[in-house]
Amino acid sequence: MHEMSLAEGVLQLVEDTARREKASRVRLVVLEIGQLSAVEPAALKFCFDAVTEGSIAQGAALEIVVVPGAGWCMACAETVPMQERYSVCPRCGSHQIEATGGMEMRVKEIEIE
Repeated sequence: MHEMSLAEGVLQLVEDTARREKASRVRLVVLEIGQLSAVEPAALKFCFDAVTEGSIAQGAALEIVVVPGAGWCMACAETVPMQERYSVCPRCGSHQIEATGGMEMRVKEIEIE
C-alpha cells in the first residue's frame, strides 16, 4: 500500500510548515489528487489518520479534491477527458492518448492555529 508512504510524506510537509509558522495545531489539510494518479483516496485518508497520531496534525481534517483526468488525443488533435490511464478517446475511439492532467498529488492548503 503506497498510500502509507504518501501519507508520511504529506505529514512531513505539514509538520515542516507548522514548525516554520510556529503553529500549535494543524486543523485542516487539503490535497489535490489526480484521477489518474493511482492513489486511492479512502486508503490515503485511513493512512493519514494513522500517521498523524501523536503529531501536531493529530485530529486534523483531511479534505481530498479529485482532479479530473485529461489527455491529448493524437488522432483528434484535441484534449479529451480520461477516466483511466489507458482508456480510448471518447471522441474517436483511438488508443493514441497521452495523459496531460489528473496525475498529480499536491498539498493545496494547510489550516493551522
